[in-house]
Amino acid sequence: MTDARVLTRALADPASTAGLDAEGWTALIAMARAEQLMGTLACRLDGLDLPPKAAELCAAARRSADHARRQALWEAEMARRALAPLGEPVVLLKGTAYVAAGLSAGIGRSIGDLDILVRRDALDAVERALTGRGGWEWVKEDAYDDAYYRDHMHELPPLIHKERDRMIDVHHTVLPLTARPTPDAASMIAESEALDVSADSGGLRLLSPPDMICHAAAHLFADGDLAGGLRNLWDIDRLLRDFGERNGFWPALGARADRHQLVRPVARALRLAETLYDTPVDGDVAGRGRAGDALYVRRLLARDGWGRETRKGLRLAFYIRSHWLRMPPPMLARHLWTKWRKG
Repeated sequence: MTDARVLTRALADPASTAGLDAEGWTALIAMARAEQLMGTLACRLDGLDLPPKAAELCAAARRSADHARRQALWEAEMARRALAPLGEPVVLLKGTAYVAAGLSAGIGRSIGDLDILVRRDALDAVERALTGRGGWEWVKEDAYDDAYYRDHMHELPPLIHKERDRMIDVHHTVLPLTARPTPDAASMIAESEALDVSADSGGLRLLSPPDMICHAAAHLFADGDLAGGLRNLWDIDRLLRDFGERNGFWPALGARADRHQLVRPVARALRLAETLYDTPVDGDVAGRGRAGDALYVRRLLARDGWGRETRKGLRLAFYIRSHWLRMPPPMLARHLWTKWRKG
């Protein structure tokens, strides 16, 4: 096994695992764990005739994923209760949004922090509500880090609940303020949809389907070094399969990508999902300029048969790229110098 293609193939076509030998199963499970896709893989393989040890590991992964799902929904409910008195829209993001909406991207998904999006003008009130009656407190109490988050980032410094030990990331937009694209966060919130229109959800909302894709693509290609990229790209595959047949979805996705200055990241996300997961995509939105896509594929698949990182030089290049995208060079130099001096 030279890379993680065995994992992407198993996710896209679970029946392909029928021909795996012991070495192949070892590689598949090691890669799935390394990419935080073990729960997803286990759900995809559910019902197939698996080797006993693989079946045992998959059953445990499904139980763990179900626990994570319930825990994520409870954290969302706790945030809802803390913020409901403000009367502000609170938009769930990423994994918690997927499981709350019952989307296929949430099936078996690994979920870490609770991510929410609120209006920037409401940040002070949201902060007071969470750190007051909500019971959250700051993870880091470093003056430089606090100022950096507030002046340049797309979110407040991370908060952790003092009793439940669960983190919440409060976003006011979806990319750092210093990043080159400037997504229209106010429009995202305005176009968001109530989580449950038949019940009083206390302000909990979801991004519109096109904006979910835009946010996932921004997070994958315009903000980071592609760490966890196979999981994020799988989210995009599942979302496109959930929404792609809806009338008017593809033109709306193209329009929203343009509105958020994310045409290129969205197009690349569609092309790579098609390449790695056989995702059905619209050619007009995906575009035909595939220059550089092969490098992204090599970076995304950079695992060996034990799940270890490979292609270190390529990973370093994408790491440098991620910082280059986040801030102008002089600012980046000052930031790295300050962080180095602080040890």
